[in-house]
Amino acid sequence: MVTPNDTVVILGFARQGKALARYFAEQGVSVVVSDRRSSEALAADMAELAALPIRYVLGGHPESLLDDCTLLCLSGGVSADLPLVVEAQRRGIPVSNDADEFLKNSPAPVLGITGSAGKTTTTALVGAMLREAGFQTWVGGNIGNPLIGDVARMTPADRIVMELSSFQLELMSYSPHIAAVLNITPNHLDRHKTMEAYIAAKAHIVTHQNPDDVAVLGFDEPNARGLAAQTSSQVRYFSGAAEVETGAFLRGEALILRREGQELEVCRRREIRLRGFHNVVNTLAAVVLSDAAGAPVEAMRRAIMNFTGVEHRLEIVRRWRNVLWVNDSIATAPERVLAGLTAFDEPLVLLAGGRDKDLFWETFAAEVTRRVRVLVLFGEAMSLIDAHVSRALAETTGPRKLEKIIHAATLEQAVSEAARWARPGEVVLLSPGGTSFDAFRDFAERGECFRALVNALD
Repeated sequence: MVTPNDTVVILGFARQGKALARYFAEQGVSVVVSDRRSSEALAADMAELAALPIRYVLGGHPESLLDDCTLLCLSGGVSADLPLVVEAQRRGIPVSNDADEFLKNSPAPVLGITGSAGKTTTTALVGAMLREAGFQTWVGGNIGNPLIGDVARMTPADRIVMELSSFQLELMSYSPHIAAVLNITPNHLDRHKTMEAYIAAKAHIVTHQNPDDVAVLGFDEPNARGLAAQTSSQVRYFSGAAEVETGAFLRGEALILRREGQELEVCRRREIRLRGFHNVVNTLAAVVLSDAAGAPVEAMRRAIMNFTGVEHRLEIVRRWRNVLWVNDSIATAPERVLAGLTAFDEPLVLLAGGRDKDLFWETFAAEVTRRVRVLVLFGEAMSLIDAHVSRALAETTGPRKLEKIIHAATLEQAVSEAARWARPGEVVLLSPGGTSFDAFRDFAERGECFRALVNALD
């Protein structure tokens, strides 16, 4: 437990770092913020906390930061491989982040959700289900609000729904009371280096659980299912392909919740307003999580019927000249694009690109040749993706739909090319497969730019 006699050093003054700085400073703890950016670049953020006694060390992370440090906290984008972090660990200084500190101090039950794909949609849907059940519900973490600043306003009767990224999880020494791992497929290998390290980071969401806690695991994905062996908690599953003993599954068109020898029909598949089979599976995960948190089936069904999704996730932007334009900017890995492609039966014009994360594009390339009519590429990964898709085209012996690959210098040009080549009745899908960091602050800014460009078409 941190006391006013301690000094907390926070690396990175982005959203999570700023929330941590405010939280600790308001507790009377000595706070030092270090960021590689300049005071000019951080002027607006520093002005927000001007009334608090925070010391800033900008332009780098000198080793002298550790001299009086009793706790080192990392903002979301700061790597645990930094020399200063490695040195802190060598000295025995605890290393933490906003999520770990929140779990240590939350007065209410926490539902933590992670996965390579689907975690934001699932988090938002669980929040809707618990609100529908009448709980005071807080939703945040890697999605929206970091939550650490709201601890003082929470009560034991509340419910907390928290999205957790692998970046947050790799440092965590606590696990949520109810924890879900939706899936673990290749992602962020530029940060974690190996798949084994990525899986190990994700596993932290369940490895610190107690016997009274609940782990909710994706039965259909081997890496997620395999974490059952790493937790001492009660394990429940969700599946779109099998009838699990305890959890939720799809039987025909019905979503079934099975527990304590009982089966309850939650809703029919047609009542889910989200596109794609992957969102049926996300809904099943949300059912198991909400049931573990005390929500009745009736509340779950009402929430499902009213839930239309989250921004930048297969978000319908506009129908223009009988072409449907869809924003899936959140798709920052090839695996996520595959889910988007299967959500549509219509012919597709796909906008893909951005920055690669050292991921695998072979399956993406094969599916693009089969499902996409026109591929418009942009961003740093443009040539890389082109090479994979061109190779898949050369090797394909079966039916293929891909007619054209177009290179665009910018997202604006990509939208212009898509508008030129799309035919009535088709779908133009922004589902990049790469991160946005080659041209945008984050995937949300990229999606907002796409939305604005599409709405400007006339």
